[in-house]
Amino acid sequence: MAANDSDARSASLEKTGVELMVEEASMKPDVAYGGEDELPPPPDLSEAQIKALYRKIDLRLMPILTLMYLCSFLDRGNIGNAKLQGLLTQLNLDGNKYNIALTMYFIPYCLFECPANLVLKKFRPSRWLPGITLLWGLIMTLMGLVKNYPQLVGTRICLGVAEAGLFPGVVYYLTLWYPRHMIQYRVGLFFGGATLAGAFSGLLAFGISFMSGTAGMLGWSWIFIIEGLATIVVGVVAFFVLVDFPHTATFLTPEERAYVVHRKKYDNSTVGEEEHFEIRHIWEALLDWQVWLHILIYMSIITPLYGISLFLPSIINGFGYTTAISQLLTVPPYVFATATLLVWAIWSDRIKKRYPFVLAGLTYILVGFAINISDVPAGAKYFGTFLVVAGAYAGFPGVVAWLGNNLAGHYKRGVGMALHIGIGNFAGAIASNIYHSKDAPRYITGHAIELMFVGIGFITVPIVVLLYKRINAHRDALVREADEKGIRYTPEELRRLGDRAPDFRYTL
Repeated sequence: MAANDSDARSASLEKTGVELMVEEASMKPDVAYGGEDELPPPPDLSEAQIKALYRKIDLRLMPILTLMYLCSFLDRGNIGNAKLQGLLTQLNLDGNKYNIALTMYFIPYCLFECPANLVLKKFRPSRWLPGITLLWGLIMTLMGLVKNYPQLVGTRICLGVAEAGLFPGVVYYLTLWYPRHMIQYRVGLFFGGATLAGAFSGLLAFGISFMSGTAGMLGWSWIFIIEGLATIVVGVVAFFVLVDFPHTATFLTPEERAYVVHRKKYDNSTVGEEEHFEIRHIWEALLDWQVWLHILIYMSIITPLYGISLFLPSIINGFGYTTAISQLLTVPPYVFATATLLVWAIWSDRIKKRYPFVLAGLTYILVGFAINISDVPAGAKYFGTFLVVAGAYAGFPGVVAWLGNNLAGHYKRGVGMALHIGIGNFAGAIASNIYHSKDAPRYITGHAIELMFVGIGFITVPIVVLLYKRINAHRDALVREADEKGIRYTPEELRRLGDRAPDFRYTL
């Protein structure tokens, strides 16, 4: 923790008696943030004009991004619905074969997330994101044609590779457009696609189940084929709708582009962020304590999220309902989760705090799993699933936005968030292997392991909050000391320090 400010502290001591003035005229040539040199000066906008501008950006970006992530989460999680539509019997998935098939998606998905984020800017978001959407839509469609267990595992691996670039890429992409205290609402809208996917998955599976036997294929094949074809359509549309960066966005006027670029540039620093890539950005992300603690927080939410999304149909089926009714009963918890997610996201951005909503999500999950692990009536357990789904899905955007708010520098943020999401998503591999058919209907082992991860979150979140508060207070004292001694930092020094700079304050 103290090491976090050692660079700034030592620089302060070395400069004692030396005043380095930061002149306005010298700032512009130091860094051209996203083509700023080609834009007019940023206009002074009223509050109403600012809201209208970001609403315009929302309407262009958020619908297609949300739809893409809805398809992504639908395609990775629909195997849980397919399980109840003949997948296990036709492919002879006895023993732990089904769990292995789930696990093999997450290994490449985690390994390829960080490299995917590094190439995002080079390949352009408007081509990269729709391109991988088309690819995994094709893979999803072909998954409906597999004839045996090895083919299923192979397509799940390919699906993991193809989908790896979407979530970390979009979150990083959004941080290039929105100030940090506007970001959770947008991540919430985007991630709302995942909660809607849970609702749609149950409804679609129920409807598609009536196609079982068509063209000699069971219901599980049609679930994969139809949802894969839908993803391909979304990918094609995305090629025509998605744009690259604020400074190249032709749907905005030059003045609007200038405002967005300028506001983002000075969002968390008085001199802007580093934009060029250096190898040290990778090392800074790898050695940053907050990345690793946030990975633990991420896993405390994402493990229950993946566990409930992959096994909710089976858990509800264990309450004694038929397959068709179990598919339908998965819908209401996701509708409740979507509403909760949006309320929390708006509230969080308004008060500019993340941790209260992460803790609230963990509390919901704790109560929900505690109910389900207990010997109580099916109605009470079904109520518990509402709390688990809402806590996991509504708490998750805050986890992602929190670290994104507290990493400065384009490439450090990109690498740090990719590590955060990539390593954190190995929890999906864990969640894939803790619910076994032999443990039905109470799934005591699975629920207990989920509660363990929730406990890790309840320990880690307060630690991170206390560290952030202490560092922010230390930097306040450092700035006062620098003012008293007439010490100034050059723009280059502050940009190089990034989130370790004296003028940077962590979001709680």
